[in-house]
Amino acid sequence: VQLVESGGGLVQPGGSLRLSCAASGFSFSGYYMSWVRQAPGKGLEWVSDINDGGGSTYYADSVKGRFTISRDNVKNTLYLQMNSLKPEDTALYYCTRRGSTWAFDYWGQGTQVTVSS
Repeated sequence: VQLVESGGGLVQPGGSLRLSCAASGFSFSGYYMSWVRQAPGKGLEWVSDINDGGGSTYYADSVKGRFTISRDNVKNTLYLQMNSLKPEDTALYYCTRRGSTWAFDYWGQGTQVTVSS
């Protein structure tokens, strides 16, 4: 199993970024997928889930209405569109897979998002 994130960077408050996660080594379309983030000096924070078919999505209150999770089961890729970014969104963003016990069983290496003027 391999999860490789990309798309992070430095953006001004109010700006947008789109994160991608290329998945390989497993049947991507058979799993729920998630984004989890870790801000500097803080613990892990769940951000969003998407079901295996892509028709159901779930968000943390802190990002609801600003972030959109999606997936392409042909390209085996997970996305996170982030709009109206705030300094408090600064974090390392991880792509993760939900395993059979609902736990996050595989993680990518993370992509850094920094929101600053």
